[in-house]
Formats: sequence, C-alpha cells, structure tokens
Amino acid sequence: MNKNIIAAAGLLALSGGAAAAAAPSAGQVYFERNCASCHTVDAGMGARSGPGLFNVVGRKAGSAPGYNYTDAMSKAGAAGKTWTREELDVFLSNPSKDVPGTAMPVAVADAKARAMVIDYLATQSGKATAPAAAPAAGGNAGAGAKAGAWSEDKPGDMHHVRVDQLVAPYASQSAGNGPKLAPRPNGAMPQVPKGFKVGEFATDTGKARLAVRAPNGDIFLSEAGKDEIRILRQNGEKAQTVGVFASGLSRPYGMVFWPSGANPKYLYVANVNSIVRIPYSVGDVKAKGAPETIVDKLADSTGGHTTRTLAFSKDDKTLYVSVGSATNYASDIGPKPPEPLAQWEAKHGMGAAWAEEASRADVLAFDADGKNRRTFATGLRNCVGLFVHPETGDVFCAVNERDELGDNLPPDYVTRVKQGGFYGWPWYYLGAHEDPRLKGIRPDLKDKITVPDTLIQAHSAPLGMTVYHAPAGAQHAFPKEYDGDVFLALHGSWNRGIRTGYKVIRVFMKNGVPTGQYQDFMTGMVLSDRDVWGRPAAVTVAADGALLVVDDGGGVVWRIAPQ
Repeated sequence: MNKNIIAAAGLLALSGGAAAAAAPSAGQVYFERNCASCHTVDAGMGARSGPGLFNVVGRKAGSAPGYNYTDAMSKAGAAGKTWTREELDVFLSNPSKDVPGTAMPVAVADAKARAMVIDYLATQSGKATAPAAAPAAGGNAGAGAKAGAWSEDKPGDMHHVRVDQLVAPYASQSAGNGPKLAPRPNGAMPQVPKGFKVGEFATDTGKARLAVRAPNGDIFLSEAGKDEIRILRQNGEKAQTVGVFASGLSRPYGMVFWPSGANPKYLYVANVNSIVRIPYSVGDVKAKGAPETIVDKLADSTGGHTTRTLAFSKDDKTLYVSVGSATNYASDIGPKPPEPLAQWEAKHGMGAAWAEEASRADVLAFDADGKNRRTFATGLRNCVGLFVHPETGDVFCAVNERDELGDNLPPDYVTRVKQGGFYGWPWYYLGAHEDPRLKGIRPDLKDKITVPDTLIQAHSAPLGMTVYHAPAGAQHAFPKEYDGDVFLALHGSWNRGIRTGYKVIRVFMKNGVPTGQYQDFMTGMVLSDRDVWGRPAAVTVAADGALLVVDDGGGVVWRIAPQ
C-alpha cells in the first residue's frame, strides 16, 4: 500500500494538475485521496463536513474555529486533550475507542499511513493555498436562501426544483456548516403524514448505513465502521438483532441477493474497493463460508466517497456497481488524460475522468461472476441508492452533486441512468452548465450531457432509496397511491448556511418515470441550524409493508406504517 502511495506522489507531480514547485509528499497524497473530501488544511476555505486540520498538531481537541463538534469531542478538549503527534496516532487508529461518541467514521488502520499523514498535517499552518472565489451576490441571503430550509419542512410539502431556475455560481458564499449531533429530546419523534404512525423498529444500531430485506423478511444492515453486516429479525412492530452475519470486511456498504426471487444462493457485498459474495440460504444468520472475491479492484484510488452500491439487472445477468468520485470537482487531474482522448474514452466511456478519478464517478457493470468489466455510465459524482426498477428494468441513481458553489447550487438529483450516458461531472452540471472552476477544459462535452430526471434541493446528500411495492400478503401496506413511487433518505447538508435535508422524501413516479416532483414524508430531526438528532441514511420495505428508515445519527431503525 505504501509503495503505491509513494508512487502516486510521483505521478501527481507529472500529471499536469495544479502546478507545484515540488512533488507532493506521500502524506499529502494520502490526505488528498482519503481525507480531503471532509477536511481542509486551508484556513481560507472554512470548514467542510469535518473540522479544518490546519494547525492541528498542538491544538486543543474540539477547538477548530467555526466547527460544530459533538459533545464527546468538546468534552475531550475541555478535559485537556491536545492533538500531539502521539494523540493523533492513537485517535486515527480507532477514533470511536479513543473518543467514544465522536462523529469521525473512518480509521487509518495502517501505522505507516498514519505516520505519513500526521507528518503532513504537522506542516500545515493554515496559509491559503488557493484564493477563495468571491460571491457574485453577498452573503447567504442570495437567491432562494430559504428554499429547502429545515425550518420550513413538514410532511406533505411539495417541491419542484427546475433546471431553468438555477441560480448563478457563487450567488451565496460557500458555507462550512456541518451538523452537531445532539441527543434526541425526551418524547421527540420524527413527523410523518396524517394517517401514518412512526415507531422504533430497532435501537442501538450504531452507524449502520444501508439495509436490504432477505426473502424471509430478515433485514441485513451494513456498518462500514465495524467492517461487518448484521441481521435484524422482525417480531411484530419491533425487531431484534440476531447476530453478525459477516465480519472482517473492508468498509462494506452495498448489498444485494442473487439470484433474485425466493431462493438466493449468495449475498453480494461491496467493499470499499472490491466486490465479494458470501454463500447464503434463506434464514441463515451466520455466513456459511468465507467471502469469495469476484472483483479484486474497482479503482486505483480509494479516498473520497466510499459508498459503493450494488444492483442486478432484471435477468440477473448484469451486476451494476456505483463508484463515487475521489474529490469534489477533480481539480488536480489536469486537462488531458494519459493517452489520446479518443483512446481513453473508447476504454472508459464518454466524459470519463482520469488520474485519481479513473473509474470513479461511474456506474460500472460486470457479469454475475465479476468478469467482463465495462463502464455503464459516467459523470455521476456520487451515485448512491443504486437500484434497478422492478418493472422497467431501468437503472436509477440518487446523486450527491459537487460542493462550494453556493447554498443552492448545484441541486442533487434522482435519475434514470442510461447506458453510455454522461451526466456532466466534473466539467458540467445539470446539462451544459459549466463549472466555473474548470472553465474551457472540455468544450467538446457541452452538448453531450444527459440531464437528470428529478432535482433535489442542493446539498441534501441523498443516500439510500427504494421503490415502494408492498410484498404479497402485507398486513401494513401503504395506500395504493404510494405504489411505484420512490422513497429516498436525505442524510443532510454541511455545505449550506441554512441547513437542509435530514428527512425522507417521496419521489413521484408515473409509469416508472420520475415526474420531477417530490414531497416531504418524514421530517422533524433538526433542532436548529447547529443541532440535529437524526440522519436518515437508507430506506427499505419490510415484509409487512411498513417503510423502514435507517437513522445512522440516532442509531435507530424507524418503522412507518398506516394507522
């Protein structure tokens, strides 16, 4: 691993990216590929979803200016914890063990990698490395500032975000407004539409991020931070954890049973950079055999977005895999690929990025045995919630768009993903809207971009989604008008001055096609522009027809059913 990091440093120096007087250190390469999507070392850029790490060595814990720390980290700082090299080494090796309750989700397990990144951080004083873009209109009171604000949310509200109404880049300043996760107030519950009730299906589910239902109704939960998959078994309106199905994985996220139907033989699991399949028979609560690796490497880089989602085609012959980008907008990959453009795109797809973004921001396709790799679609910055529509067979994605262009730009989206389609990232967004930070680099792509179907308020962070169909014989099926619509979990904003997301929405469909409209369905998890007590991460339909919502902020799986 470390040889690859060191080699990558040399490649970056030659890549034609951002000019530098000297090759970046191995620690800088590691940081940029694994940490920079959440943290900055540039004081001029403000906070991201994690605190700024300039001047971190020697700084008291929980004290970066302007960042909303968890109570656990604030208390650690108040108790005298200071980030020496030694303290950083302990924390990064196992954050939740060192500071129980921290929101830091990812450890740096390799001791040499930790040492390299700590060496790099020790040199970062916060001097700006790039000028901050000036906003075209002052402050966060730019056009549409209240659009999608948490304070306006309530079940039943309708939304229709349109491409022809987009604000200009930098219409408002780029915010670093990560949430502070607060305890759920006594008696507080999510809000759902009239005619529905919500309750706790399971508690103490930790940082579980994705859920799938097995043919017998068991709910499988992946938890990347623990490298494991657990099982919940329903008993009436509640469930209990019946065990750990598989452990020793590598930041698992996406899961899918194969073949589809009543008697699957395998559970396929997406690790951060590989695909494995585990033998499975209906009712198993423990893996009967070791994971079989069918795709040993998805991309050359593993940093940035780590949520790989899986889905099979209707005929079970094609495995689709979404791989999110390594960075926000591919700022350092340079203007040209490592071979002639036509040859590169012939291999990787129209609009495919290169360098650390090679095979990233894509939907890939494989045969069921992991062979016959090909690119299905490109330019999807972070496709999560990937699924194949059960009637039409269309591939769908919920996409987290880029950051740092202002409060309301660009919208996230839900879309059908067309084979061979290019969706714009990194050079364009939502059609022929050019990212001003990459102006003039790929004019050849301007008229070749597929515009997505349903736009979502910018920075909402869409994650897991599902088509609502009540299983046969379901006793708690939703009303008929919900059948065929999509439920989508919005994990919530960090790059927005007025918080948005932190809810579940209903995406309206007609004959398997998104209409462009969506509706708030489950809200009420935000306390203020600083504090939240829950973060929806995924949804699935239980065997009885209830909608289950994975809340990785509160460590709860919620159950929503008609009254």
